[in-house]
Amino acid sequence: MQKIYYMKNCDTCKRVIHDLKLGNDFIFHDIKEQPITEAELDHLYSLTDSYEKIFSKIAMKYRILGLHEKQISEQEYKKYILQEYTFMKRPIMVIGNEVFIGSSRPVVTAAKVALELSVV
Repeated sequence: MQKIYYMKNCDTCKRVIHDLKLGNDFIFHDIKEQPITEAELDHLYSLTDSYEKIFSKIAMKYRILGLHEKQISEQEYKKYILQEYTFMKRPIMVIGNEVFIGSSRPVVTAAKVALELSVV
């Protein structure tokens, strides 16, 4: 499976999609228009072994809710992601059984390599 969780109005997501030349063979899931389901989030967890890795600590609500001052459990990370789409890092790309989270250069490069290998 090849899927990207993103927001269509996010310039960073647009840049990553462009850089990776993602096409119709990808499932595009706009998390703002269609919130992630618990089953989808659990699938991402199965690939990462951590809801925290999927959680965005730069979301505005993270500080507004004072979450930066608390110890948050894995189940709480899950709960917050399911409640509010902005708590989900983006983009998140699933290529086969690998997951690539975020837009940093190393992540995008690794996703590009995985895409090239999946074509072979």
